[in-house]
Amino acid sequence: MALDSRRRPEPADFGFDPNPLREKYRRERAKRIRADGNDQYREVTGDFVRYLDDPYVEPGYTREPLSDDIEVAIIGGGFGGLLAGARLREAGVDDLRIIESGGDFGGTWYWNRYPGAQCDIESYVYLPLLEEMNYVPKEKYSHGPEILAHSQAIARRYDLYTNACFQTLVTGLHWDPDAARWIVSTNRGDRIKARFVCMSNGPLSLAKLPGIPGVESFEGHSFHTSRWDYAYTGGDTNGNLTGLRGKRVGIIGTGATAVQCVPHVGEMAEHLFVFQRTPSSIDERGNRPTDPEWVKTLEPGWQQRRMDNFNILVTGGFQEEDLVNDGWTDIIQKLSSMVDRSGEGDTPEQIEAKLELADFQKMEQIRDRVDSFVDDPVTAEALKPYFRQFCKRPCFHDQYLSTFGRPNVTLVDTQGRGVERVSEGGIVVDGQEYEVDCLIYATGFEVGTDYTRRAGYEIIGREGLALSSKWADGMSTFHGFLSRGFPNCFFMGGTQTGLTPNFTHMLNEQSQHIAYIIERGRKSGATTIETSEEAEAEWVRTINESANRRQDFLLECTPGYYNNEGKPGEGRGWFGGVYADGADAFFQLLRDWRAKGDLQGLELR
Repeated sequence: MALDSRRRPEPADFGFDPNPLREKYRRERAKRIRADGNDQYREVTGDFVRYLDDPYVEPGYTREPLSDDIEVAIIGGGFGGLLAGARLREAGVDDLRIIESGGDFGGTWYWNRYPGAQCDIESYVYLPLLEEMNYVPKEKYSHGPEILAHSQAIARRYDLYTNACFQTLVTGLHWDPDAARWIVSTNRGDRIKARFVCMSNGPLSLAKLPGIPGVESFEGHSFHTSRWDYAYTGGDTNGNLTGLRGKRVGIIGTGATAVQCVPHVGEMAEHLFVFQRTPSSIDERGNRPTDPEWVKTLEPGWQQRRMDNFNILVTGGFQEEDLVNDGWTDIIQKLSSMVDRSGEGDTPEQIEAKLELADFQKMEQIRDRVDSFVDDPVTAEALKPYFRQFCKRPCFHDQYLSTFGRPNVTLVDTQGRGVERVSEGGIVVDGQEYEVDCLIYATGFEVGTDYTRRAGYEIIGREGLALSSKWADGMSTFHGFLSRGFPNCFFMGGTQTGLTPNFTHMLNEQSQHIAYIIERGRKSGATTIETSEEAEAEWVRTINESANRRQDFLLECTPGYYNNEGKPGEGRGWFGGVYADGADAFFQLLRDWRAKGDLQGLELR
């Protein structure tokens, strides 16, 4: 609907009254608020460590411990580590090593091979280094095997297999002041000396389980989706899970992973029970093969332009053209039709009011879409999300909703409370036991816990300073990369940075910035690179002010990892500090900082 942006939009323009919706959102949020926040989840320890076994390598791997001295150690072999390696190679760094717990490169896409695994950001902006690799994805939304293959191709192109350590867990990192080196300890007995360290552990690396009473008592088969058990289910990432025939299966979780694997499980299981606490927003995916004629029109720089266009739109900016044109950017199109373009401009309050209306309009569309796929009115209502679109990561799928029309699929809606308990033979909700042969945890990863807990090791800097101690009351960095007391140690990911739904874009910008700083340090002959105390303190103030500007929105959101399970501002996790002006502004800030060339805020010794 095109609106005159010079007048205030009225509810009649949209066909709904926002006041009852606001109240409905508040009620639904209240059902899900828990005093224990992130503590509602449990670590994958004890008998559950089997969920972390690597099913893609032969058991019994051994090698001799390493004690060599290298220029750069990169911890993590996902897209962050690959991008860091690629940009450092371009900067002339030959002596680097990637240390990865898996048996190959790929990170998230190495571990998450569940049926239906697929990117939910358009592949032309999500898969990194497409122009450098001279590659265009096969579809608008690539499936897992293609993404994993692209990861491995990047590693080959940039010679990152050379010197890499796979099936290796870092167990400790400490600074040796005499040698001016980081000592990297691993489960293989390594004590690797590294001049620089890049931390690319990733947000989706440490699986979590719900702290449901009785999980230890279940006597059937169980696994976490990040280690899908094809030996039990049969099939592969394309589905065809013939091993589930005659089996009653329960899936706990209805987030992005469940949305992709539920249709495949529902197709083959004798009966599937999906246990839901909060429904996801399910928009159209509309996947399609890449048009070869479109590929012929692409000009140099096309991927960066497309990434920038998408990023600006999804973080609240405006573009004359929407190049990606999908569910992520649709809400921004609705907003732009309301914004005053007369030249007078809207106040921030007016913009926020219009954004809320645009959000209501988009979510009404999402809720109406449920009715078009699900005939049973009770099930349909339970599948409707009542929260702002970006309170949780939106999902996109064209078969998930219709799966609940199958006679062998039951949605068990827990009304926001979650599963009551797990028994020896099934799952109990409201006193009713649902007997299952197999229990699948689609419960995601630790995002809101401490950095060192998610990394799996402590980082000891100058004068014995532990990172967990320094960050006990919150992260403290300069631009998200360096923390005083930890020289030559660069952090990647969501550490007080500009956040965008397209994580690989963020990681690419970060890797370019890290490569620039390391290159400058090497050319200057500096032994150490460290942030000044003043620069770090100023950046922390900037981030805290940013957090305050986002607080009201996050407080009104239903609990999830975006708002620290309903406790925004208290988190020390991956979303513990976000630059509120948006990722595009943050990336420009980094480019401007590099352009000045004086390394302001850093101390090179």
